[in-house]
Amino acid sequence: MQKFLIPRDRICENKGILDGPDARHIVRVLRLSSGDDLMFTDGLGTDFTGRILSCTRNRVVVEILNTEASRTESPLSLTVCTGMLKHQKMDDVIQGLTQIGITRWIPFFCERSVPTPDDKALARRMSRWQTIANETIKQCRRSRVVEISCPMTLTQLLDMADTYDHCIAFWEQGGEPVSRLTPLTGDNKTLILIGPEGGFSESEIHQASAKGFIPCSLGPRILRAETASLCAAALVQHRLGDM
Repeated sequence: MQKFLIPRDRICENKGILDGPDARHIVRVLRLSSGDDLMFTDGLGTDFTGRILSCTRNRVVVEILNTEASRTESPLSLTVCTGMLKHQKMDDVIQGLTQIGITRWIPFFCERSVPTPDDKALARRMSRWQTIANETIKQCRRSRVVEISCPMTLTQLLDMADTYDHCIAFWEQGGEPVSRLTPLTGDNKTLILIGPEGGFSESEIHQASAKGFIPCSLGPRILRAETASLCAAALVQHRLGDM
């Protein structure tokens, strides 16, 4: 059964309401109607099963029959920071990372990033990235919305190190294997950095190390930046999360 996303402010007492594209998808594509079952999440980690009470082309009202904590969210609080790439590549990265189970995604600018878009273009891209993440959550049956943060500078990211249990900077020039990371008790709150096309400069890796980041390797082969983001997140999830 496909899972839908209904924001908490659209869930009242024992009912949930879907509007717009989701309602049209339910009625026109899935051909569901009153009396059919539906599964949805509030995007905050709670899942619901319900039964459709009424549906029109643009509005579906669901009666909540059961509520439970998500069984699909990773115990690892994982923030992935991706050096700014060209348009389509960033779309692909956020779609893949959402499937893997990350908590937060932060695009950032560094020495080898592509040119900075203007404010309007950046706002449009951020809106698109959030839409992609939300659609992906429904497809892979996750229950928590990925937080898409405004782009930062590398310096701003490095200053966040003190608030995480693990800080990792992946670098194609070398570093520790991920297998040497030691799981901790608790959340294992983890921050990982992956550079843009061309990777990090040696100076940037030195800055990261000085802030407590562990340089890690993704192996002897050079990966495309978008591939590196997915591989890095999957390896960390395997070592510290639920994969």
